[in-house]
Amino acid sequence: MKWGDLIKLVKFRLTFLVVFSASISFLIGSKVNGGDINWINWIKLIIGGFLITGAANGFNEIIEKDLDRLMKRTADRPLPAGRMTNGQALVLSLLMGMGGTYLLGNLNLLTGFLSVFAIVLYAFAYTPLKRKSPISVFVGAIPGALPPLIGYVAAHPKIDQIALIVFGIQFMWQLPHFWAIAWVIDDDYKLAGFRLLPTGTRSRVSAVVIFIFTLALLPVSLLPTWYHYGGYYVGVVSLICSVIFLYQAFVLMRTLEVKSARSLMFGSFLYLPIVQLMFLFDFINK
Repeated sequence: MKWGDLIKLVKFRLTFLVVFSASISFLIGSKVNGGDINWINWIKLIIGGFLITGAANGFNEIIEKDLDRLMKRTADRPLPAGRMTNGQALVLSLLMGMGGTYLLGNLNLLTGFLSVFAIVLYAFAYTPLKRKSPISVFVGAIPGALPPLIGYVAAHPKIDQIALIVFGIQFMWQLPHFWAIAWVIDDDYKLAGFRLLPTGTRSRVSAVVIFIFTLALLPVSLLPTWYHYGGYYVGVVSLICSVIFLYQAFVLMRTLEVKSARSLMFGSFLYLPIVQLMFLFDFINK
């Protein structure tokens, strides 16, 4: 087993983005909890979050090994390519899951509980649903939106209004983000029998649903300003980013082209870190 195979097993880039959103929310939670940042706990969150996410991805790839072999995008992953056995992946995933749970549970019990809940929901609810119903995207959006909530309660062990706002922004963002990806690689997904677009196909109705949920993201992104947790900086930046994002969704609805979905996908990669960083900047400087 090579180091590169472990990187692919844990889906390093995805895991990095997950940990990034959790670390930003940890800093926001630290401000709420008195303003002093416990950097040791921040490091524990990063390492624990990385291990938890890596474990969830590992379990996902064990379950989907035979399906990954059918898709060009995933055929070279270590399990379908035969460079790693199910047993090796299972041991690694269990060790990462236990190590991550220990580190995050050491911060507080709520953080540990949410982390275990994220693994279970992602690996054992979302993963099998992907072949059964487009509802899987809504189910998957819950563990996908838990990282900022986990990061927040790691510093401020209480699910309050700010915690729900950071969760809500990432939850609503997850939907157009994932549907854009599903639109781009729908041909590959079909090879494995995945039904992830709203109607299961690249149809006008699917595009309309994507546009509606992108539109719904706009008011949710303004909640930090509405409830006075952030100032006008985060409000203006969130509004501009949301309007651009909405325009990209409109173009997809109008053209139904893979090129438009790809633009929406790349737009989503920029949207979330910009909005989260501005919320942090505005909140700390209030």
